[in-house]
Amino acid sequence: MVDQDAIAEQIGFDDFMRVDIRTGTIVEAEPFPEARKPAIKMLIDFGPAIGIKKSSAQITVHYEPKELVGRQVMAVVNFPPRQIGPIRSEVLTLGFEDDNGAIVLAAVDKPVPNGQRLL
Repeated sequence: MVDQDAIAEQIGFDDFMRVDIRTGTIVEAEPFPEARKPAIKMLIDFGPAIGIKKSSAQITVHYEPKELVGRQVMAVVNFPPRQIGPIRSEVLTLGFEDDNGAIVLAAVDKPVPNGQRLL
């Protein structure tokens, strides 16, 4: 578990740029009952260069699948895929814990093109 109060060790800009964080639009979302912890599985469109990728996120406290479709999110697109139950999660959708430990999605506050990289 990460210490939420501790600042991580200092890194250089080149280290930061190795983490490829992009915007994408959720095009499909549905409950993921096969996951160990309550989750939602999503298909996220990252534009023509990256395409549509699968992701699973433990976001059921604050979100219903039907309200997620059309929403832009941020995700790490260059982590290796991870097997989560019967699906292979291809990107890590980003979020923050609220005061109760439930995840709130990280997102842009104005629309940007899908696949746009965080700089």
